[in-house]
Amino acid sequence: MQTIVMANHKGGTGKTTSCLNVAHALRERGHSVLLLDCDSQCNLTQSFTLPDPTGKRLDAVLLGQASLSDTVQEVGEGLYLLPSSPDLMEAEERIGKKPGAEFALKELLGEVEAIDYCLIDTPGGLGKLTYAALTAAAAVFIPAQPEYYGIEGLVGLLEVCQQVQKRLNKDLKVGGLFFTQYNRSDRRRAQKDMVALLEAHPLFGPLVMHTTIRPNVALVEAQIEKESIYTWAGQSAGAQDYTALTTELLARL
Repeated sequence: MQTIVMANHKGGTGKTTSCLNVAHALRERGHSVLLLDCDSQCNLTQSFTLPDPTGKRLDAVLLGQASLSDTVQEVGEGLYLLPSSPDLMEAEERIGKKPGAEFALKELLGEVEAIDYCLIDTPGGLGKLTYAALTAAAAVFIPAQPEYYGIEGLVGLLEVCQQVQKRLNKDLKVGGLFFTQYNRSDRRRAQKDMVALLEAHPLFGPLVMHTTIRPNVALVEAQIEKESIYTWAGQSAGAQDYTALTTELLARL
């Protein structure tokens, strides 16, 4: 199983939307996918109609109150979700006080069998669960918006990735950085200048992916309706962009 993390310590960059739609794109290719919602805001969890809406969540697993098999729910053919709850914030604080907390998700995912890909949605900020996700991952991909305040924290995130590579997960790969809510044909000067600056940057340039996720209302509609973008609007720009992004993402693993 290849474990992929979507991370950016700034909120609102498209982590959840990207995690969700890359999962659907992988399913379109016939792969089985496990989704982990590591955000107490539960947006990824809320993107599905759960077969057991009152079932145990990730917080219970982390606290030893439930097993993985008790909590994972099948939310589509070949698509599985370990859901989150608002209680996850308290669970994160509690496990964060224990030695080896960074390995909690790696140990958990060691129990998974017969799944091709695991995608982890992380919260904003760089708390214990983000460290745990990076420790468990083969690769991290960074969604960002090409705006000054959306970019300034990237140096800090890359430093965290380097710390994890050095101390916790030497195999972690920074797979790439991709822009959301951005069209390469957009004429807005500030955004184009920011993209050009990053592409020319010695640290960020090699990470910038060619594919961008254009603004597309169908992505919002599909998520609200708890549908895959491929069944909701298969010919939309959103479906096309996430198909292209998934192809590029797999090539970078």
